[in-house]
Amino acid sequence: MTKHPLTLYLAAPRGFCAGVDRAIKIVEMALEKWGAPVYVRHEIVHNKYVVDGLRNKGAVFVEELENCPDDRPVIFSAHGVPKSVPAEAKRRDMVYVDATCPLVSKVHIEAQRHAEAGLQMIMIGHKGHPETVGTMGQLPDGEVLLVETVEDVANAQVRDPDRIAFVTQTTLSVDDTKDIVLALQKRFPNIVGPHKEDICYATTNRQEAVKAVAPMSDALLVVGAPNSSNSRRLVEVASKAGCNYAQLVQRAENIDWRALEGIGSVAITAGASAPEILVNEVIQAFRDRFDVTVELVETAEENVEFKVPRVLRQPA
Repeated sequence: MTKHPLTLYLAAPRGFCAGVDRAIKIVEMALEKWGAPVYVRHEIVHNKYVVDGLRNKGAVFVEELENCPDDRPVIFSAHGVPKSVPAEAKRRDMVYVDATCPLVSKVHIEAQRHAEAGLQMIMIGHKGHPETVGTMGQLPDGEVLLVETVEDVANAQVRDPDRIAFVTQTTLSVDDTKDIVLALQKRFPNIVGPHKEDICYATTNRQEAVKAVAPMSDALLVVGAPNSSNSRRLVEVASKAGCNYAQLVQRAENIDWRALEGIGSVAITAGASAPEILVNEVIQAFRDRFDVTVELVETAEENVEFKVPRVLRQPA
């Protein structure tokens, strides 16, 4: 049977960012140094395949520190944690390693600096997301107001409109955030923003690559987890950039082949916590069904690398 021809546009950059790479390495190195089990508070990154792989090596994933014994190492996820978490780990004399992405830590430091200058903080982010919880938890309750939309900006109740600053979650849509920042600046002309964009380089680069491939594709698939903020944003960016069918898939088995009947081109990308092995799995699934031609569409090169904490580089 003759296979239908199909062009696959492979977006680049895609997949793992430096912060995710570092976080996974931290768990693997902790297991090498201290042996199993090593406890991890929350998913180290938002990807089931990655989490299951680390669990098989001896990582134990828990929701809260209270679920960890005092005598085993614990790792905090790449999304960051409220200040109360390391404080409690210290109180219990636990060995802990903070795998917070350095770009998230940068936002934490910004928030702290603004608070020390007497400014009330506004955070642009998604309610309940671990990164938002972690950043808001750097300051006392009530010191950080969360806004998710332009409407939230209009309703924000601040102490002093001339004494506020803002930070953002690192995995948001660049375009959507721009509108919220403009609304903040319009309502609070003296608001202080970050010296450098809070949305991380990897989020921005992956969104730019999607904007390049979306208009030329009949469909676009984002390989990523449903609880991954940056992956979900890529689907939204693709739809806004003119792709009629944009979907998030965890694995090749999640592809809705009926929705792709009769199409000539599909773009593929992956969220920052999705490993390349899952992208290859999706490509293979297309090869099994179509006569595939793969074209790489690269909009930026990435060579960022973050060091793991010193404690893991030292012998046990």
